[in-house]
Amino acid sequence: MERPRSVGMAWYRAEDYARLREVVEDAARLPASFEAWRASAEQVEREVSRSGVAVVRVTIEPEAFLAWCRDHDQVPNGAARSRYANEAAQQERDEG
Repeated sequence: MERPRSVGMAWYRAEDYARLREVVEDAARLPASFEAWRASAEQVEREVSRSGVAVVRVTIEPEAFLAWCRDHDQVPNGAARSRYANEAAQQERDEG
């Protein structure tokens, strides 16, 4: 299977992080603080980039994400955040 040239990565804003943790079913899997999440996410981003895959940061706004989950019959969790980010990245590639 061919490796994708780019991948969407769920990205959060500091001002949205607490609300995001309130609305997702897997909040316990996310770091308690935005700063801890960001440090971890940046590490993952570097590792993925080093493998030759471009990372497209997709900002997840909690209310828009919840609406997307309802529209796509998705549970708001990590798998849905990944799908949301990848779909947004694909749309950006298609439009670019």
